[in-house]
Amino acid sequence: MSLEELIESATELIVRSRHMIALTGAGVSAESGIPTFRGPNGLWRKFKPEELATPEAFRRNPRLVWEWYAWRIGLVLKATPNPAHYALAELEKLGILKCLITQNVDDLHERAGSRSVVHFHGEILFARCTSCGFRLKWSEPPSEIPPRCPKCGSLLRPDVVWFGEPIPEEALRRALHEASRADVILVVGTSGVVQPAGSIPYIVKEHGGTVIEVNVEESAITPVADVFLRGKAGEVLPKLVTAVKRKLGKRGKE
Repeated sequence: MSLEELIESATELIVRSRHMIALTGAGVSAESGIPTFRGPNGLWRKFKPEELATPEAFRRNPRLVWEWYAWRIGLVLKATPNPAHYALAELEKLGILKCLITQNVDDLHERAGSRSVVHFHGEILFARCTSCGFRLKWSEPPSEIPPRCPKCGSLLRPDVVWFGEPIPEEALRRALHEASRADVILVVGTSGVVQPAGSIPYIVKEHGGTVIEVNVEESAITPVADVFLRGKAGEVLPKLVTAVKRKLGKRGKE
């Protein structure tokens, strides 16, 4: 089938859905210029992210870890939402997309207009105190490296989920609840290999739901995808939203 025919199939599933959710990954942010953890742009100063994004790395060298995060915070603050972010926000405004679960730690979904967002792996623009739990939001990269808590003077850490750490309880609870209710999940730009996020489409499938995947290449999700739309999210999703709006318009006239 051609991409246009597959988009038509996906559109029919979306328009018929009662509770559609979405899961987004690094591929969506990459189109806004934010490097992915994996791939040719996934390295920093010869370090692998897996060697920096751990509690052990932070205990060993908090300055090095914070230098990396300060660089990433700067990238996020300069980045702007791309057409994929806006397309997902549009689906929410149409009343179709009920919840957006993102593995991305940036705020580009919110800046595009999405409101019902679950940050599965935390938020890079926030930091929290390692002692008293005080939380703050960065409007610019921290000037003091490593930054310290303005309340108690202890080290701050990025408010993200590092390798080896559990998913925040509320984010996990809500994601699993939404997955169990969903009759359609739109999976966009994720490799599907990071757990437990990668299991969310499988949970939807186990509950009788349908999986629509948008990705530049096949992933760990593709084996359970009912419709696979190959291409960049910023190109495919706007076409999908246009088709959805057209079909909704036709139904309104019937």
